[in-house]
Amino acid sequence: MADVINAGARLDRLPVSRFHWRMLWLIAAGGFVDAFDVYLASSVVAAIVKDGFSDLAHGAMFVSSGFFGMLIGAASSGYLGDRYGRRFSYQANLAIFGAASLAACFAPSITVLIACRFVMGIGLGAELVVAAGTLCEFIPPSHRGRWGALLGMLINVGLPAANAAGYFLIPQFTWRVMFLIAGVGAFVVWILRKQMPESPRWLESRGRTAEAEATLARIEAEVGAQVGALPAVAVTRDLRQPDMPMRALFSRALAPRTFVAALSQVAVNVSVYGMIAWIPTFLVKQGLSVVQSLGFTTLMTIGGPFGALVGYLLADRIPRKTSMIGVCVVISLFALVYPHVSDPMAVMAVGFGLVSAIYFLVAVAFYSYGPELFPTALRLRGGGFANACGRLASITMPYVVVALFTGFGVAGVVGMVVTALALLAVSVALLPVEMRSTSLEEAERDGAEAGVAPLAARGAHP
Repeated sequence: MADVINAGARLDRLPVSRFHWRMLWLIAAGGFVDAFDVYLASSVVAAIVKDGFSDLAHGAMFVSSGFFGMLIGAASSGYLGDRYGRRFSYQANLAIFGAASLAACFAPSITVLIACRFVMGIGLGAELVVAAGTLCEFIPPSHRGRWGALLGMLINVGLPAANAAGYFLIPQFTWRVMFLIAGVGAFVVWILRKQMPESPRWLESRGRTAEAEATLARIEAEVGAQVGALPAVAVTRDLRQPDMPMRALFSRALAPRTFVAALSQVAVNVSVYGMIAWIPTFLVKQGLSVVQSLGFTTLMTIGGPFGALVGYLLADRIPRKTSMIGVCVVISLFALVYPHVSDPMAVMAVGFGLVSAIYFLVAVAFYSYGPELFPTALRLRGGGFANACGRLASITMPYVVVALFTGFGVAGVVGMVVTALALLAVSVALLPVEMRSTSLEEAERDGAEAGVAPLAARGAHP
């Protein structure tokens, strides 16, 4: 066992320190720029259509090309992150969407802009997969859930930031300034992240034990300099593993986890793109003016950061399964009540509750529960596959919502959302996995059962 670095147990016993906060900010900064770049699309489309740079049809192609790029990015990021490292994948996707954003500033035609948006989407789709998977590998189990929710809260600030930037800057500097901000921001974060360490868990899992030991020694020295003597290491676990094929995600041991992770992403995207994105339209159909609808929607969307804040406060206090099942029930109740309220204050209150509950689900499912389900050697591929399933749902949602709304009204859309949430709640209840305050190495045993046992003898040794 001389080559056993024991990266997981050594990281798990570290007290939260400035090192952990620096990791959070470096990861969240990239996620913020990612979210800013994703959400700038609506402001840019309005501007390029108004300026005559594009018509509505090409504006729709601009939006769709980004989503298809994100689908490819989400699917490919897992392979890159598990094969070449978390840090490599981070820097690669930042460089991709940063360079494409800067190129978009100078796009001479809408055709070129659409092509740039597709390339941007590849980097954008990869960023959040790597962010969620990487942060959880550094944070101790007692804080992993709340820090995942905090990461989601910081990233989601990109939405109001993009809206504000579009409102104030596009009239002064044209729509091109939005891509300039995103591109410059991406490269600033790229430079800052050069100092970010590779995940010791991943290094050990790949057999790169010397690098894992050196990285861990630097982290332990930094944390020790701040907090003093470090706690003893309770267990010894060998994380070295051979190459784990993608098919291991669908083995008897891991397939239930893969299914639940994918279903959670689908349910999140159905809820966000099936309800939240359509709230202004629903309100207009219920008799409000467009101005009233947008005003109410703005107030309701404050529920986004509020829901993530609630996730931060509760994530490590109650079991993950309880959180997931409970919030599915709460979202369903708000969604079922929503079509039957007409008083403006009641509409706003129910809408606020609905948005808050959905973003609580985002905080728990996307940034905590999902990445925890997979062994280190498959963590990003599992997250990438699940995220790709969610992206497919988001791409199809506009067409499904229009069909349901035309045929059955708001009740039809609500029925779709409630059905997706019910399936998720049942699946989580049936999955015999609870990762709250549990080492990530608990997932390694399922990797061994999948026929991909580590290189050396497995198990936890006192």
